[in-house]
Amino acid sequence: MPFDTVFTGYGTSTRCITLYNPNANALTIDSVRLSDGRFFRANVDGEADSERWQELTIRGRDSAFIFVRAYIDPLGQDNPLIITDELRFHYNGNTTTLRLSAIGQDVIALRKTDFASDQHLTAAKPYLIFDTLIFRRNLTIDAGATLYMHSRAVIFALGDVTAEGTQAKPIIIRGSRTDRLFDSVPYAYASGQWDGFYMLHTGSEPRTYTFRYVDLLSGNIGLFCQSENSTPPLPMLTVDGCRIHNMSVYGLVCLNTDATVVNTEVSNCASYGVYLQGGTHTLVHNTIAAYFGYPYTNLNIHSTQREDVAAVYINNLSKQMAPMQSYLYNNIITGARTNCLVLAAPLPEHYIGAFSGNYLRADTFHLPQFTANTYATDTDTVFVNNHYLYKEYRYFDFHLDSLSPAIGIGDAEAAAAYPLDREGNSRSERADAGCYQQTADAQ
Repeated sequence: MPFDTVFTGYGTSTRCITLYNPNANALTIDSVRLSDGRFFRANVDGEADSERWQELTIRGRDSAFIFVRAYIDPLGQDNPLIITDELRFHYNGNTTTLRLSAIGQDVIALRKTDFASDQHLTAAKPYLIFDTLIFRRNLTIDAGATLYMHSRAVIFALGDVTAEGTQAKPIIIRGSRTDRLFDSVPYAYASGQWDGFYMLHTGSEPRTYTFRYVDLLSGNIGLFCQSENSTPPLPMLTVDGCRIHNMSVYGLVCLNTDATVVNTEVSNCASYGVYLQGGTHTLVHNTIAAYFGYPYTNLNIHSTQREDVAAVYINNLSKQMAPMQSYLYNNIITGARTNCLVLAAPLPEHYIGAFSGNYLRADTFHLPQFTANTYATDTDTVFVNNHYLYKEYRYFDFHLDSLSPAIGIGDAEAAAAYPLDREGNSRSERADAGCYQQTADAQ
């Protein structure tokens, strides 16, 4: 019985083993023993005391239950360690063993803290974050760092943020549950496991937020960037090669923020995937897909339902926000809703921006800013898989299907600035819309 990653000093959730006697007559198990007993704790048929795990009788066609959890003391090392043990069953002169295994990992626990100085999070050990972290100065996160966020854990960044992962060593920000709801359902597939990552700009000092190859998974809000000011200098947000997936509210929110978002997947958010209000926004080669919840998965693992809102909402209706401009090239914007892109402006035909080379599930825009876009039809197969088929162990896959209408429609001039997709595949021969270039081995 394998357990997932165990954070040393904290233990795991409890797993159940069912002992079933298929015979008509009763079966007596002489004894049950843990071979080692240092790392796993068990309860056998209601008894936690191992000295009493003897003469266990299971009536014919009846069952007994064993509950097991792993608990590992801190290891004193950075690298994880595989821990094993065995449950040994002795009956009728026979011995049967059940192997237990887990991966023990030391973590750096961060609880409710208000940091007044610059902070640097490294990749040496994962971080287990329990509550609210406030970074009043600059925050740097190294490539390969992992932040496990406990329920309702939240990050507030009031200074600059530099989170620069790489394709080989992405930064991971996700929920702290590493176990499974069911055999085919990792707990990581459930949204809303942590709160969000907020960048809040006050005062007149300029701010820069850089996220490269950062995966933000299964929270409430992925990245929320807001400035109190509606006049320059607005904060500068760069999101490059990232994945914001499975959020129970928003994916990316930019309020009074100048943002550049490229080669990024924003997928399966219950509300807006991308919300833009105030500032200049440039989005190039992103996949923004909204297939949250039913009917794209018929397994109720979410704490909320999908709202009837657009995947991308550009809101230029407030006079209190900074002047807006939007430039969208070679993106995929699609999802369950008929209209996945909304441009809300008093006079849309005069809105400053350009939209070209995109695949859009939206009403055809008869506006001068929209040129050479491809609009979705109900018969399109865009992605490899836009469902969660849990019985088949198939999860969402937003790579392009071999017959995807997003293939080859990208604007070549816009693509030239980003010759490689999120996974390092070349766009030299053609530019597909989205963050994933379709390759020959796509199914």
